[in-house]
Amino acid sequence: MTGSTEPGTILVCGAGIAGLTLAWWLDRDGWDVRLVERATGRREEGYVIDFFGSGYDVAERMGLRPELEAVRYDVGQLVNVNRRGRPVSRLDYDQLVRLMDGRLLSLMRGDLERVLAEALPSDVPVTYDCSVEAVEQDEAGVTVQLTDGNTERVDLLVGADGIHSRVRQLVFGPEATYRRYMGYHTAAYLFEDDRFERALDGQFKLLTVPNRIAGFYPVRDGRIATWFAFETPDPALPDDPCAALATNYADLGWLVPDAVERCRDADGVYYDQVAQIELDGWSRGRVTLVGDAGYAVSLLAGQGASMAMGGAYVLARELRRGGPLEEALARYEATMRPNAREKQAAGRRMASFLIPPTRWHVGLRNLALHVARLPGLGRVLAPALQGTDSVVEDR
Repeated sequence: MTGSTEPGTILVCGAGIAGLTLAWWLDRDGWDVRLVERATGRREEGYVIDFFGSGYDVAERMGLRPELEAVRYDVGQLVNVNRRGRPVSRLDYDQLVRLMDGRLLSLMRGDLERVLAEALPSDVPVTYDCSVEAVEQDEAGVTVQLTDGNTERVDLLVGADGIHSRVRQLVFGPEATYRRYMGYHTAAYLFEDDRFERALDGQFKLLTVPNRIAGFYPVRDGRIATWFAFETPDPALPDDPCAALATNYADLGWLVPDAVERCRDADGVYYDQVAQIELDGWSRGRVTLVGDAGYAVSLLAGQGASMAMGGAYVLARELRRGGPLEEALARYEATMRPNAREKQAAGRRMASFLIPPTRWHVGLRNLALHVARLPGLGRVLAPALQGTDSVVEDR
């Protein structure tokens, strides 16, 4: 492959966090960039995320910190409860903020995506309900056939289309080849219920039993955000996610059965495997991957949004630095790969901490979180914070 990285045409498949961030930087650098997104519109569903590390740094460089501060949540406390809803351990969220030197925001994933979408210049086209149908490439460029019937000829195709990436499937091969299933399914949705809002009292509350966790948090407009994760040996996704949640959670007490019943009232339900993506290389010719498409760390690692934004920034930076395209893509990967591996390893370690396998482990986890209220929080949460060094410094 030959050719320089002088600004030309780039097609980004995926208008989520990684794709929107990448398009913002590419447009700034003079690239003719277009996004396609298989969803019919911007996705509002999601879950509460802790936003820090590289993502925070990139957002700050984009000038978006005020917008994100405006939609942040003041969590107050993370409260673990028993089946009767009685607290068994508490963790002051301010401790986490201080541990990260104040550079930590609690956000709804959908709010982060909305802020990025609104920041994208209006002359950058985004086509929804559209994805990649076929890819052919040669030394001079990539011919991309789209599902809307159009064909694009571009200098670079970027797969920013998530853990189930269509671009990766077409260019790198079947998903099963690169997926590391971690043994859990996860779900999230929003619903309205005044009774839940009163019971939660502004706190993020979690119920954990062996191999299952359920969490609830009141968000804006009187809505309740939910999060579920449970162990299952079968990676296959169910035809009816709400039924799967009912099967796995109906026997629990507290607010859980009522929350599961509200699943069918939700406008959109996020349901997926908890998995990681591991590839030997993220680029094939003039096609490359960014974010979950190339190096998903899993929802349990808690840093997917940060990795997506950090990776998008690094890819745009290396393209900006010029030289042969293959060298720019190699520099991007050399910067991101150690960070991705470290965070994936941390995510695997964190899984059994968040979702303990036995009652004894649940009790030990709750004790650890109780002790974390004392000095030494960093040691307790080291598995979650491993690999939080930023990748956005100019080198």
